[in-house]
Formats: sequence, structure tokens, C-alpha cells
Amino acid sequence: MQIRNIILAAGQGIRMHSSLPKVLHPILGKPLVWYAVETARQVSGQNPVVVVGYGAEALRQALGDGADYVVQDQQLGTGHAVMQAASALQGKTDLVLVTYGDMPLIRPQTLLELVETHLAHSGPVTLATLAGEDARGFGRILRSPEGQVLAIVEEAQATPEQLAIREFNPGVYCINADWLWGALPRIPISPKGEYYLTDLVGIAVDDGKWVQGVLVKDAEEMIGVNTRVHLAEAGAVMRRRINQVWMEAGVTLVDPSATYIEPGVKIGQDTIIWPNTYLHGATTIGESCEIGPNTIVRQSQVGNRCTILASVLEEALLEDEVDMGPFARLRKGAHLAKGVHMGNFGEIKNSYLAPGVKMGHFSYLGDATIGENVNIGAGTITCNYDGKTKHHTVIEKDVFIGSDTMIVAPLTIGERAQTGAGAVVTHDVPADTLVIGVPARPMHKKEHAA
Repeated sequence: MQIRNIILAAGQGIRMHSSLPKVLHPILGKPLVWYAVETARQVSGQNPVVVVGYGAEALRQALGDGADYVVQDQQLGTGHAVMQAASALQGKTDLVLVTYGDMPLIRPQTLLELVETHLAHSGPVTLATLAGEDARGFGRILRSPEGQVLAIVEEAQATPEQLAIREFNPGVYCINADWLWGALPRIPISPKGEYYLTDLVGIAVDDGKWVQGVLVKDAEEMIGVNTRVHLAEAGAVMRRRINQVWMEAGVTLVDPSATYIEPGVKIGQDTIIWPNTYLHGATTIGESCEIGPNTIVRQSQVGNRCTILASVLEEALLEDEVDMGPFARLRKGAHLAKGVHMGNFGEIKNSYLAPGVKMGHFSYLGDATIGENVNIGAGTITCNYDGKTKHHTVIEKDVFIGSDTMIVAPLTIGERAQTGAGAVVTHDVPADTLVIGVPARPMHKKEHAA
């Protein structure tokens, strides 16, 4: 049994008051339509066909090869949108699932239940329905005494008696493909000059076919995003779902309502996440870590037993037992090896710190390689940029860098060397040498003795 998804995503979303297509507005770092595509792929095992229109190229860039695309040049209704997919799917599938790019919360299990119900009866159309007090602008479901769906009445056209109906149509369908391609041209044009997919119900009933409705148990799955208020509402639901998964997997979230974990993040057992922490992208956090509060980790890998307090990490790598912060920043290419300590108000960019390095507060290391057990004193700066080119600094193992040292790259400081407080180092420093002053010079033995 072949199943293919059609995802309707051609509209602009005027009520968002944005130049960005509605379905590209993000929830937890992913556009709305990304969630619809991922769900569709889990149900069918194949790319969905996404109907694009406004901002078509932006949608293609966002989804890449994860979807197939057809274009709806004129937005003439949902029925017209599905018609555009006929050329891509006709003769290539048995069932068609129709969903929307602005409904990110539908679970794969719900769509599979819709398919199973559809296969259990002989009618050509099965639709998801929703019960509740908040109609959210959805059309009303009209049923026969036997329970068959007879029609869908849009809210704007409903009578007062029909508006009192508490079963709604969120617009999710499972349809026999062969019947669909024949029925689409029979959809009548509306007074607004559009073709509505809801009219398929009436066409099926007129043909003497049974239309089945499946009541969705979790109303939150059917939240559609039409405004930024809806966007925040859907985002809160998605955040709660993701956070629940991690808590059930052995991660402590001190305040789940103030913790933001994007899809794709991985977290080890017994890690504690404090409030106001944001974990973005393909971030990996190891076991028994303590992250936050007030911490941002983006596209980074963090080992086991690390402590990160009130800091920002971007495309960084931390090995085991690193502690850093508060108010520290790791930029792209920062690599802290096992047991590194980084104090408050420090910054590291494109640098490797070997095991046992201790970096004091108010320091900056850029484009540097730091050897084992080096001490970086407070206020140390690698002057790595001359206005045109970035230069590299090498500090070999067991070096002691005094407070307020300026290291003017490119240069190498040899093993066990030392710099005095306030030194400005402009040349290589041999091993076992103490340099002081501006510019820094080796200190003679008698000066040292004095």
C-alpha cells in the first residue's frame, strides 16, 4: 500500500504581518513546515509533495532534498492546491494524505490511525475531526444519524444552529488516490473564485460513498498557526513535548517552562539543566553535566561531567570535566580538552587548550594552541589580528603566563617559560625563560636574584 503526503504551504500568511512566508516562521529553531515534512516522512517513508507558492524559493532552500515540490502560482483555494500535485503523484500512490505546512504538532501516530481507519471502510475519504469549545475558525462537521460525515460547513457560511456544533474540521484528510484525481475537477468554484477541498465530502456523498470522520484525541495536535499568538502557543506545546522526552530519559530540568531544547539535541543521563538555558542545533551534552542557568549552547559538543555556568558556546568542543563561567564565551573552533578550567568573562576563538590548562578571568585567546598545564593569568590577550591577517600563537606545556600579558602573534612560547605581569611579548620565548617588560625581554639571573 503506497502512501504519499501532500503538504499545503503556498500561502503568505497575511495575519503574521511578515515578509517571511508563514510556514518558515520557526519553532525551536526549525520552520513550521519542517515539522510537517518530518512527520510525513515518518508515516510514508518517502518525501512529501509540498505545494509552494509565495516564497517558493525560500521554502526550497529551507527544506532542500527532504521534499518534492509543485508550484501553485495563483492561490485559488485548497482544492486548487491539491490539483497541482496530480502530475507528481497520479499513478504513483494508492492513498493521499493531505496536511498543512502551518500545523507542526500532528504526530505520526495520529496520521497512521487515520490511515488504518480509512482502510477499514469502503469510502474514498476519511478526515480527522476535532471536538472542543474553541472553534479556532474551523468549519463544522455535519453528520447523519448513522455517524457518516455528510458535509463540512465553513464558519463564515454556517447558520447559528450549525455554529453551535462542537465538532470541527482541521483539514487533515486520507483519500483514495484514484478517486481523488477524478473528483478534483468536479469541485465547484466558490463565490470567491476558489476551489475548496472540503467540497470533496459533498461529492463523495452525492456519489453514494461513505465519508468517515476520526476524532483526534489530543486537540493540541490540530493547532494551526495563523498569527504570532498561535506561533507562541504551538511553540510552548512543542517545547513541553521535547522536554518531557528528556526528563523521562533521565535528564533533570529544574524548570521545564524556562528550558529550550531544539530537535536534534542529545543529552546524557543525570545531566542537570538549569533555567533560561537554550540548547540549539546539533548540540550534544554528555552525562552528569550541569548546564546553566542563563546558558546558550549552539552547535557544540560537551563531554561528561562538565559544568557550564551562565555562558555562551558556539560551534565549540568540550572534552570531559571542563568547567567554565560565569559569563564566558566560546566561539567557533574553540576546543577545551579534559579538565580545562575557564574563568569568568573569558573568550576563546579557534583555539585548542590541552588537558589541565587554567585560564583566568578577563582573558582572550584567539587562533592559539595551548599546551598541557599552562596557566593563563587574568587579563591575558593574544593579539592575533594585525588588521589584515590572523596569526597563530603557540604556548607549549607548563608555561606560566602572568596577568595582563599581551601576546603579539605570530610567536611561540617554549616549555616552562614565564611572562611577568603586564609583559608585551612580541618575539618567540625560549623554554625555561622568564620575560618581562614592554616589549618583553629575558630577565637576567642577577635581576631575578635582586
